[in-house]
Amino acid sequence: MDIKTYFFLFLIYSIMGWCMEVTLGIIENKKFVNRGFLIGPYCPIYGCGAILITLLLQEFRDYPVAIFSMAIVICGVLEYFTSYVMEKVFHARWWDYSKKKYNINGRVCLETIIPFGLLSCMIMYITNPFFEGILESISEHSLNVWYWICVIFFIADCIVSLVVIFGLKKTVRDVHNSIVTDNTEEITKKVKEILLGKSILDRRLIKAFPKISIEDVKKKIKENTMKAKEEITVHLKEGVAKIKKSK
Repeated sequence: MDIKTYFFLFLIYSIMGWCMEVTLGIIENKKFVNRGFLIGPYCPIYGCGAILITLLLQEFRDYPVAIFSMAIVICGVLEYFTSYVMEKVFHARWWDYSKKKYNINGRVCLETIIPFGLLSCMIMYITNPFFEGILESISEHSLNVWYWICVIFFIADCIVSLVVIFGLKKTVRDVHNSIVTDNTEEITKKVKEILLGKSILDRRLIKAFPKISIEDVKKKIKENTMKAKEEITVHLKEGVAKIKKSK
């Protein structure tokens, strides 16, 4: 497969992931919500997962159990890494599985990664061959035209969405500077109130992640500082003890 095929597969699975998220949202909340970080109808984490599965597990096509098992690991690592990076960059927990059984730091849980293993088998044996066949039936000229249209649209969406998300980060920083509290729920509530009064894109982001939890940056810095001091104290005591012992 060439770069265009991979990109279209990424886009297709991102759209399918968005459809699945929206459907689950409608079932749970009885209303439509445009899920995901980006404005358009796609969730890139699903597309990234599908491409990773396609690239890394191709040689194991003859072993469905191996694909299922390794896909769980790959998808779990991807979801955990995405959650960790987004939290560190934007000081917000975008999803939290802490209340679910068998979770790891609230970032991944057994309830979500098992279905990803099943979906990965479907990708390898059913949907990839199907979509590849459709893409191969399209003329090279038409494929190139649609490729560049989709690439330009996707990049534009990423730029606008990042501006909105970094706006969220600025709002979080302003809230931390304007109120004196170490209560995460109060900080989160204040940030949501401000964003719901802003543009339609800011409101969409908050509605897309209703369970978002804003990290208390000041408290986190204080905790890290105290932890660092404790570690330094321990090392100093160990060093002094070794010196006394050597004497």
